[in-house]
Amino acid sequence: MIIRSKAPLRLGLAGGGSDVSPYSDLYGGLILNATISLSAYCTIEETEWNTMAVEAYDAGVHETFELQGTLPVGDGADLVKGVYNRIVRDFGPVPGGFRITTYNDAPAGSGLGTSSTMVVCILKCFAEWMNLPLGDYEIARLAYEIERIDLALAGGRQDQYAAAFGGFNYMEFLSDDRVIVNPLKVKRWIVEELESSMVLYYTGRSRSSAAIIREQQKNTSSGQVEALEAMHRIRQSSVEMKLALLKGDIEAFARILGQAWEDKKKMAAPISNPIIQEAFDTAMAAGALSGKVSGAGGGGFIMLVVPPTRKMSVVKALETLPGQVVPFQFTERGAHAWRIYDSDKVSALWRP
Repeated sequence: MIIRSKAPLRLGLAGGGSDVSPYSDLYGGLILNATISLSAYCTIEETEWNTMAVEAYDAGVHETFELQGTLPVGDGADLVKGVYNRIVRDFGPVPGGFRITTYNDAPAGSGLGTSSTMVVCILKCFAEWMNLPLGDYEIARLAYEIERIDLALAGGRQDQYAAAFGGFNYMEFLSDDRVIVNPLKVKRWIVEELESSMVLYYTGRSRSSAAIIREQQKNTSSGQVEALEAMHRIRQSSVEMKLALLKGDIEAFARILGQAWEDKKKMAAPISNPIIQEAFDTAMAAGALSGKVSGAGGGGFIMLVVPPTRKMSVVKALETLPGQVVPFQFTERGAHAWRIYDSDKVSALWRP
């Protein structure tokens, strides 16, 4: 039997960083995000051997491990092994040996939530294979615990929930690890106007979000006034942007996005750099209204709001830089999985 799963990456539109402890524990986080037509993928194929063969193209890992209760982490394929360890611990042994293949439409460190989305995607594949009764909240929560607690990877909470639920979501992160996901019913004409008014630019530079997040956490914990006040404004921007989005006020959307970027840069020194600034300067000179780096900052993707009639001028200007403009659409569906029962019907062309 073959199991496949797919989970969407996301754009962090507003409130990013307010979902990171200790801020979310002290003040509550508010996030507005939306999933897009770039995804993480996972395939599980049953084998005859008592091993887990890992083909993690997203991590550059191609190894085989003997199945056991707990696999050691820290030496490659940690996301796969972290999910496997938690599945075995919470739900018992897997049905047998298998090959697992993973890859992403975007590189790690791109600011689109690639790592967290991949954990959700792998979890969804295991849940389908083992018939585990896990809904969207359970998948997202389990993915968060695997990544942040079991593997001790620094980060926030929004990415797992965005990948699990899909679509435009307004999220509340409350004390005691309570999370409320409010799906937004955005009219189709507004979605299409927003797609017509946005450019997604990959700087060509990936980064580790951990160092940036740790500095942000330190500034919040120490009560650094400028950083704390900036985070309060970032949190409030998600409320304002939600209203602008639901009304289809793209001009207000652009203004809020631009102000949120100015506030975000005050949270930690590495959030911006000369490569990012050059991309912003180039886009603004060509007619862009505003923009913001998606994710923790330091590199990855920049989302820009432009008048639709100026979009190609901005695209052409950005194409003179080393990075890449990436087409996208907003998507509604969250993580999902499917089975192929009769593997004999799968052409040999699809097999490794």
